[in-house]
Amino acid sequence: MRLLLISNSTTPGQPYLHWPFEHIRKFLGGCAESVAFVPYAAVTFSYNEYEARVQKRFDDLGIEVRSVHRAPDPARAIREAEAIVVGGGNTFALLKKMQEQGLVDAVRVAAGELGIPYVGWSAGSNVACPTIRTTNDMPIVEPASFDAAGLVPFQINPHYLDAHPDGHAGETREQRIGEFIAANPAISVAGLRESCLLRIEGDRRELVGSHPMRVFRHGAAPQEIAPGQNISRLWA
Repeated sequence: MRLLLISNSTTPGQPYLHWPFEHIRKFLGGCAESVAFVPYAAVTFSYNEYEARVQKRFDDLGIEVRSVHRAPDPARAIREAEAIVVGGGNTFALLKKMQEQGLVDAVRVAAGELGIPYVGWSAGSNVACPTIRTTNDMPIVEPASFDAAGLVPFQINPHYLDAHPDGHAGETREQRIGEFIAANPAISVAGLRESCLLRIEGDRRELVGSHPMRVFRHGAAPQEIAPGQNISRLWA
């Protein structure tokens, strides 16, 4: 299995996909001349616009972006792809459309069983998990279920924040994840901070980026995993 699961696509003051660009280049370099792109997390802009935005960055990789929204059979496009790329946006909108088109099962087979490389950021990382129940997004639409592709056995919380802003009386991100693991004690959660990603290639499983990852398990204090460290404990 080859997965690149990215927390965020954009960093303030930088162009789109700037910070993870070299990681994507190294991950896809030499293995794909084209990718099947899943644009369905887009809500306030069109799938065509999303495809063009990603293509503009992938031009520098020499890789053609083929959005599945143009394919007569999107599930087949996933199964026959050289690589799969799933963009961020609203996770509920993404999962609903993927379920309607049979893409959840197609991704599970293509990336999980056939080893087709998979790149996802934000919502695209969420749908690689067993469910989308640790997304930060508002449920603007209702998918058939919260079940996702399950390429990894743990949950990811992209854009993880430690901050509790002054004057804000609501729960912190850590408290919300604490609620999740209390209700789902068998499942770990990886709090993936900005400018960080998980690279999974066979036995190579590591955190890459500028910040440590915060790992939550039921009955244990949260743990920090530094960049470069092996993350295989998440499979335990």
